[in-house]
Amino acid sequence: MLLRPPSLQKGDSVYILSTAKKISNEEIACAVETLKSWGLNVIVGKTIGAELNQFAGEDALRREDFQHALDDSNIKAIICARGGYGTVRMMDDLNFDEFMKHPKWIVGFSDVTYLHTHISNNIGTMGLHAQMPIQFEQSTPEATESLRKELFGERNEYIIAPHELNRKGEAEGILIGGNLSILYSITGTRSGMNTDRKILFLEDLDEYLYHIDRMMMNLKRSGKLQGLAGLIVGSFTDMHDNKIPFGKNAYEIILEHVSEYNFPVCFNFPAGHVPDNKALVIGKTYKMQVGKDSVKVF
Repeated sequence: MLLRPPSLQKGDSVYILSTAKKISNEEIACAVETLKSWGLNVIVGKTIGAELNQFAGEDALRREDFQHALDDSNIKAIICARGGYGTVRMMDDLNFDEFMKHPKWIVGFSDVTYLHTHISNNIGTMGLHAQMPIQFEQSTPEATESLRKELFGERNEYIIAPHELNRKGEAEGILIGGNLSILYSITGTRSGMNTDRKILFLEDLDEYLYHIDRMMMNLKRSGKLQGLAGLIVGSFTDMHDNKIPFGKNAYEIILEHVSEYNFPVCFNFPAGHVPDNKALVIGKTYKMQVGKDSVKVF
């Protein structure tokens, strides 16, 4: 059983920073306003507005900013402003000793999958796969509300329409996963995931279809698909094909690689690089019921 960080209360402090790509104060203004409307004290980190090529400052600055947020017990949630690339470049220099004494929510997705997978497998705490400040202006009200509810300890229950590729069934297990490209890149590292009897969640953005096939082959060959309790597939947005077509879309590729297993599969779950990016708790025990008329995840 993983440890769930304490729920937020009005007056609590949250810290916005970037572990990856650069971002301006203007780009997080909507998120700051929304978080303040929830009664939270918003602190903006040194990495917001910092710039080194595509990164939010040098690796050392991003590590220092994140370490400060980990260590300060008055900060109750760390909210990653955006994804991109760069989190992995500071991962091995982080110290989680104070975080283990005073766990807090780490919020984000995409490149933040590095952090979610690392803390769930190595630290034993839950993380929050949810919209980030750069998304707030374009997010659906339902996605924003799902984030608020999880932060404040309220329960989210999702009922969605069925997808034609779904595989019916019921499952219960700890939710793991996130961005497929990140999960692929950490296979064999100390941040890698244990998938046995877990529910795996996958999403991705801006990839070639043959890359999706390659990454799914990696998960299969490394034993990450065998023994799953269930699979939830979110958005696979802005996929690319070659001049000679691959012949299948992303969902069809994923279905092919899990065809020999008998766990339930839910496609088109509203999470990932889409406006309706519903919050999911990495490390929480979920139930999924994939039926003919609806899918329920709770």
